[in-house]
Amino acid sequence: MSQKVENSLFIRAAQSKQTERPPVWMMRQAGRFMPEYWEIKNKYSFLEMCKTPELAADVTMLPVDLLDIDAAILFSDILVTAEAMGGDLSFEQGVGPRFSNPVRNMSDAEALRTDVIDKLQYVAEAVKETQQRLNGRIPLIGFAGAPFTVLSYLIEGGSTKDFKKTKQLLHSNPELAHFILDKITKVTIDYLNMQIDAGVNALQIFDSWAQVLSWDDYTEFSHRYIKEIISNLNRDNVPVISFAKGSSVFAPLMAEAKPDVISVDWNADLRSLKESLPQSIAVQGNLDPFIFYADKEVIKKRIYKLFDSMRGVDGYIFNLGHGIMPDFSFDKVKYAVDAIKEYRY
Repeated sequence: MSQKVENSLFIRAAQSKQTERPPVWMMRQAGRFMPEYWEIKNKYSFLEMCKTPELAADVTMLPVDLLDIDAAILFSDILVTAEAMGGDLSFEQGVGPRFSNPVRNMSDAEALRTDVIDKLQYVAEAVKETQQRLNGRIPLIGFAGAPFTVLSYLIEGGSTKDFKKTKQLLHSNPELAHFILDKITKVTIDYLNMQIDAGVNALQIFDSWAQVLSWDDYTEFSHRYIKEIISNLNRDNVPVISFAKGSSVFAPLMAEAKPDVISVDWNADLRSLKESLPQSIAVQGNLDPFIFYADKEVIKKRIYKLFDSMRGVDGYIFNLGHGIMPDFSFDKVKYAVDAIKEYRY
């Protein structure tokens, strides 16, 4: 890691060191709210963008160049691991990801491959291409989907509102669920270590659907696998962020997996949650993204209220409680980033 990146606001905050203001990046910061994103998207499919290193780097750099953000996150998708394992993945406009061959039984699960790192080399190439362009300006975050979240897409065949098939599997055939989760976990460890080798400066694990689980089910079907992943990463000087929708509830368990940072949804009082964690664990979050539909004055007021509440806390990264929505005003997001950069503790 270059000296500049190592001393960046983001890395220092992720390592629970003092910063003069909170660093800012936002989940889905390189996405559909940007006209420049659509200039690329209208020429290529989503998977083409993910699988072409130059295009992935182009999209990754958009918020770096246009928003002047404090960290870049690689443009990719949490489901590329599931596709490499054998899922027939497609993305439909207005519908989202689809697997035409959902996993429903042991035969389907046995067909999932784990020796797939060669199929994911395009991600390593995108990391290298992006780092060349960043040239040490700011850190680059790599990521992967958490095993439970990836499992849910494979079982449901795509997005779902009730997770009925997934929950039926957990409760009626937990052995099969664990068999699949073990495979996803192995691939995820290899995949994240590949990103570290390629040059990412930090990693985030996305458990986007953890909030549908009870405490006991989260413990059994999510937490134990995230713990296994984190303990098997070559993470020297590469901070690991653990994100879950549900982190306001599951944070004590998430801390047991020993991430460097816990990314918090917007339901929690961030200061109270931070104080409940080991001092060595930083927090990230947790503005409700829907505030971006409000007037600029309201946006600034809510961000500064959050910052004032975190005054005196070492180890805080500003982010949203989840991702930027496609119909957000770019102008308001840019305004928020500029307001954040003006703030001083």
